[in-house]
Amino acid sequence: MSKISSADVTAIVVTFNSEHCIENLSTMLCDVENSIFVDNNSSDGTVVKISSAFPNAKIIRNTKNEGFGTANNKALSITDTKFAFLVNPDCYASTPLITSLLPIFEDYPDAAIAAPQILNADGELEVNYRWSRLGWKSTGLHADGPCCVGFVSGAAMLIRLDAIRHIGFFDEQFFLYYEDEDLCERLFKHKLELIVAPNAKIFHRSRGSVRGGNTLTNEYTRGFHHAQSKIKFEQKYFGKHRAQILRLKVLLYAMPTLAFRLLGLHPKYIARILGRIIGLARMQVRTEGPSLRKIR
Repeated sequence: MSKISSADVTAIVVTFNSEHCIENLSTMLCDVENSIFVDNNSSDGTVVKISSAFPNAKIIRNTKNEGFGTANNKALSITDTKFAFLVNPDCYASTPLITSLLPIFEDYPDAAIAAPQILNADGELEVNYRWSRLGWKSTGLHADGPCCVGFVSGAAMLIRLDAIRHIGFFDEQFFLYYEDEDLCERLFKHKLELIVAPNAKIFHRSRGSVRGGNTLTNEYTRGFHHAQSKIKFEQKYFGKHRAQILRLKVLLYAMPTLAFRLLGLHPKYIARILGRIIGLARMQVRTEGPSLRKIR
């Protein structure tokens, strides 16, 4: 592979009421010449803040919240660089990150994705990579140098676009959650390499990308979509029968958990569990397989 640089990268960020995150992105992305922001109909000043902090960025303004995968696909469909760096707005780093990830593709020319080590807000290691769950269970974080893995978190991933266009990008049946795991499973099945670079580090304020609006509504929405995506993933890879069993198990577990949370009067947890229960109650396990949007 010829020498690559940050000019070969487009940063892609999906936002939803993420005004408070934009300033922290500036340092991390200061070495990127191209950037696309996809806003899922924020009601705060997110778009204004993006325009100020990233005056050269392309901004796609959705008229409704279209979810994580669909929003990223919109940006990927107009990306004309060799690489795309997908990063959540609640991620940040004190130094430019792209230049620390690009050498992975020079050392591993067959790699489809390179991902950094994610740290939580307290600087502790997060489990953002592992082997494929469809193979065997990983035992924890042991990488002390670049290595091939079966899954990396969609919170931060550098993608070589020509390596994955033929299998499609995100499956848009996943509104939120599991879309990154599905993408990694498909890459893994096609024997494309996913490389974690533990020396490239990025902070992630988990569940910190959305602020404003009704907090309980936000928690309800997270629970709703997490539960539905979990069952959709199970069906896609293990079939309708396994999905139906898992749906029942999650419902049976959620009911006593809700009762416990009601006794403890924890509104956020109650809202999230209610979202989970209603999400499962409303969904139907489909008999047909999902359709993948392929971007060529």
